[in-house]
Amino acid sequence: MIFKVYYQEDAAQMPVRERTKSLYIEGESEADVRLKLAKQNFNIEYVTAVTGAYLEYEQTNSDFKVVNI
Repeated sequence: MIFKVYYQEDAAQMPVRERTKSLYIEGESEADVRLKLAKQNFNIEYVTAVTGAYLEYEQTNSDFKVVNI
């Protein structure tokens, strides 16, 4: 399953909406995705599954790339 993760690049800084970034990652569950990203210095704001029409829509975006961690 593919998940979209909204995050801030530096976990030590206070979150600012304008600095929120996103990435797509494959995982078994939200917990699995968080575990895969635990070694990164990210402040994870939100993790959501991307399926069906939502996935099709996201795939049309030029920024759609599934990262392998």
